Amino acid sequence: MSAVRPDEFGRRGFGPGNAREPASARPQPVVISRLTVGWQETGRAATLREHTERFGRLPSVMHRGSGSLIEQVAAAGLTGRGGAGFPTGTKMRTVASARGPAVVVANGMESEPASEKDQALLARAPHLVLDGIALAAEAVGASEAHLCLASSRDWLLDGVMRAVAERERARLDPVPVTVHQVPDRYVASEETALVHWLNGGEAKPTKTPPRPFERGVGKRPTLLDNVETLAHVGLIARFGADWFRQAGAHGAAGTTLVTMTGAVARPGVYEIHAGARVGDVLTSAGADGSAQSLLVGGYFGTWHAIDDVAGLPFTAAGLRPVGGAPGAGVLFVLPAAECGLGEAARILRYLASQGAEQCGPCMFGLPAIADDLSQLAVGRPQGDPLDRMQRRFGQISGRGACRHPDGAVRMAASALTAFAADAHAHARRRPCLASRRGDGMAAATMTMPGLRTDGDWR
Repeated sequence: MSAVRPDEFGRRGFGPGNAREPASARPQPVVISRLTVGWQETGRAATLREHTERFGRLPSVMHRGSGSLIEQVAAAGLTGRGGAGFPTGTKMRTVASARGPAVVVANGMESEPASEKDQALLARAPHLVLDGIALAAEAVGASEAHLCLASSRDWLLDGVMRAVAERERARLDPVPVTVHQVPDRYVASEETALVHWLNGGEAKPTKTPPRPFERGVGKRPTLLDNVETLAHVGLIARFGADWFRQAGAHGAAGTTLVTMTGAVARPGVYEIHAGARVGDVLTSAGADGSAQSLLVGGYFGTWHAIDDVAGLPFTAAGLRPVGGAPGAGVLFVLPAAECGLGEAARILRYLASQGAEQCGPCMFGLPAIADDLSQLAVGRPQGDPLDRMQRRFGQISGRGACRHPDGAVRMAASALTAFAADAHAHARRRPCLASRRGDGMAAATMTMPGLRTDGDWR
């Protein structure tokens, strides 16, 4: 079981594993170990020697033929693990076919406050991520590579830099990796924001097109992938597409990392079969049986009754019928005695503080909706906040300079649907269902960083 324990960083620990389970082991358990092999053996980042002993030497990339890395990644069915879920092989093929030398950017920002999977991966298996960067760079014909981390995580930077230095001494990577600390803002991890920052601008999203794969860093075609995605590339290069597909269920391939938090007995980061049912993942983490609701996907995610999603695969296709998506790979179980509207209001206040201030929806729309939802959550509405929010949702959606307002509106709108009875009770200044299930409103449990309003974008 990839249960998690506190580690030396004061955060959550990260799970263990048994490498390369045979296909004959099916039906498969929810939890599996591929990326997470050896994570609990030492409680620290694997050295290059330990990494090589676990996974074998880094293979060379063949640029042409049916065995090329790009074709292997495409055949494996790997999709992006950063939230968008775009087919990785297609993205690599597009960058490789463009004119001129390419650039590879690994996104390790993880600005989603509810997620810890990328931190876990970089803190325990940095060489697997660096393998993926090196292989991707060779495959797409890149002459430079970058790894972007949040500026607030010096503890993570130190381990990654040690791994980079080990590889430099071993002369392992033909394309050197430059590690950057990017301003730690919610929208700074968006792909165009990273490209803009690497080009000398502020870490704010820019208009598209062009997309980074068309014209990115230095106006060159740029492959920009999440660090977990690139770690999977490092394993596919070693073990092949068929091996990758041995894991997964309900039409999904491989494994994926998910952060379990909230009312669960064993919170933390789990590696699961892609496509595992939501209810099975909750059971693996020891979800509280009295809990009735959860947030799927993180701060840009959606709220749902557990009964409505428990039988669905944790994939974009599986969750689409209920309007959900895995997003950043987060499942937050709301404690039974906690008001979901209160939790949603806290999230929305944070998101309203994190806009890039490039458009009206971020500067005025999100703060207005956050104020309405806060009034409703505390049961002291002024006028009709429910009606105001519904009107403002329509005025904001699709009109932002980037997708930040859309994600915030989606989360807020889903809260009004999932907690409709509570919303109407609060609107009438009456206690909600959560207060009846416990001794008043329980303390909020979701990770909530401090609000950033200092304008630090460089």
